[in-house]
Order: sequence, then C-alpha cells, then structure tokens
Amino acid sequence: MADSSFIAEVALAKSQDSVKAGQPLTLSLSFKIQGAIREAFDQKNWERAYNKHDNGFRMTIEVDIKSGRKTIMPIKFVRKAALFWTRNPKIPYRIWVSIVKDDTPFYPLTVEEARSILFDVNKVIELSGSDLDSGTHKLYAEIRVSWGRHDYTEPTEIKAKSNEIELMRVAA
Repeated sequence: MADSSFIAEVALAKSQDSVKAGQPLTLSLSFKIQGAIREAFDQKNWERAYNKHDNGFRMTIEVDIKSGRKTIMPIKFVRKAALFWTRNPKIPYRIWVSIVKDDTPFYPLTVEEARSILFDVNKVIELSGSDLDSGTHKLYAEIRVSWGRHDYTEPTEIKAKSNEIELMRVAA
C-alpha cells in the first residue's frame, strides 16, 4: 500500500506584531494530518487490529519554531489512541477507540470525531521576547509527524513547513 499521508492546512499566527524582551508572545499553530492514515483510522480497521492484539496507536509530533535556520523553540508531543472493548449503549460497535491528547482522554462518539481529535492539531505556543534577538524575524514552524507499523499502516514520517510570520523584537 503506497502511503499518501500528508500534513495540510498548516497555519502559524501571532498574537502581536512586536515584542519586548521578557514579554510573552503567543503563537498559534494549526494543521491537519490527512490522507491514507486518516482514511485507515476507522472502525473496521480498529476491530481487525484489536483482534490481532494491535490495540494502540502512538503518533509523535515534533515542531521546531525557527527564525531563519535557528531553532528558537523545539516542541515535541504525543497523541495516542487506545482500542478497547466497549459497552457504551450509544456506540453500535464492539471495539471502539479512546484518544489521549495533551494528557486528557477523550471518548469520541463517531469515527469522524475520533479522527478530528487525533489528527487535527491546534497548538498554542508561548514564547518570550527574550528568545529572540533584537530586530525583525521571520518565524516559521517545521513539522514532523511519525508513527509506527500497525495492522492498518506502515511506519511513516511526514513533514511540512508553515507560512512565515514577520515579527519585530524591539528594545525595551
């Protein structure tokens, strides 16, 4: 199976245009993981994988916030899905999924909701003006997402780069 997963709709935004040393700067990064992995992440595959004792999915997301070639802030986080035997009367299937995002477990009621929780990323990134030298910076995010082999997917790493945002670091 040719894996055609990709990162789409990448957007990096800033809370303000200029920042002083020691002043907080909030960036928001959003993107979606689309394609083969999103399509394969469905109830039929969960059931098949569960029956083969493949009942976890772990995705590592690494983001480097960069100015030019310099990494200002590396961020790494993990999203997990656990397949389990459910007795929830609202769910018409035997095997279902729970998703851990930012250390919080979610119990989606639909496959689409499960995909959205697992594969749609909206991350708030707190930087400090002190992380930047004085002057104008063009910041962007380099994104790497990877996961291992499962019944429904091969080990994969996909990459993307966000748009650039211009930011002025002003002297205090």
